[in-house]
Amino acid sequence: MKAIGFAQPLPIDQPGALQDIELPAPQPGPRDLLVRVQAVSVNPVDTKVRRNAKPAPGQFRVLGWDAVGTVEATGAQVRNFQPGDRVYYAGSILRPGTNSELHAVDERIVALAPKSLSDTQAAALPLTSITAYELLFDRLGVAHGGGAGQTLLVVGGAGGVGSILIQLARQLTQLRIVATASRAETRQWCLDLGAHLVVDHRFPLAAALREEGIASVDMVASLTQTEQHYEQLIEALMPQGKLAVIDDMPVLNAMPLKSKCISLHWEIMFARSSYETPDMHRQGELLAEVAQLVDAGRVRTTLGEQFGRIDAANLTRAHAFIESGKAQGKVVLEGF
Repeated sequence: MKAIGFAQPLPIDQPGALQDIELPAPQPGPRDLLVRVQAVSVNPVDTKVRRNAKPAPGQFRVLGWDAVGTVEATGAQVRNFQPGDRVYYAGSILRPGTNSELHAVDERIVALAPKSLSDTQAAALPLTSITAYELLFDRLGVAHGGGAGQTLLVVGGAGGVGSILIQLARQLTQLRIVATASRAETRQWCLDLGAHLVVDHRFPLAAALREEGIASVDMVASLTQTEQHYEQLIEALMPQGKLAVIDDMPVLNAMPLKSKCISLHWEIMFARSSYETPDMHRQGELLAEVAQLVDAGRVRTTLGEQFGRIDAANLTRAHAFIESGKAQGKVVLEGF
């Protein structure tokens, strides 16, 4: 089967950073679906793994976690899907990725794809939807329909996770949503998705919030450049507030959180599948809920750019674009 992989960690502008390769088709395990991949999206985690992972000598690492495709075969213990089902999901970071014609994935983290979206539109959603949903409801502990009188600050509102987090918070809670964005087009993007207010993260955030009449916020979803904004986020949070983060930092000193009794929450959507937690099936369930919201017209795709078919050249362009920090919404590729 066709696939795209890398043999050594290289900067994206180096020849061979990503390569077109041929691999044997995967064999599904007892709880696996074998999916013929139709569309994939590219996430910051793709670029991080490409820069840092070292495949075994002579081996290739296949990246990609988001996918939309058609079930071709099922393992002996699969109960919820059958061949011909159109599905979407974000796979496990411990297994080969979705940048391949065929992909094996545990059925517990899969859902039927939204009927109202094309493959390209649907491929933008899984990883960021899971991350945003878990961050909002599992990490920050907001109740469905709750949050009245509380303010959520979303740092990096126009990115992949921010774009779906704003929508889920607006549709499923009563939170006041303040997003950050630095360009006119990303500011409007956040407002269109449901943010009540947008402030510019190029300036001190606590001061920017005060200028808008917001003395403090109850919770923060810091989705990018947390290290840069850390002191400002602590200043902006009210005592006993909550800070949730997803990005990687060389170090995070939690001591400044102590005086305000601010709680710190990490979100990584790969935890459930990596450890096969007892609630691993929740990821499939929440993707099914997101599909229902999409088909009801309450949540829209976060597709930002379509980069053509799935091959090394187009994935190289997509990785470079993600690394530029200029992406709005998600970058998606379709077809082999």
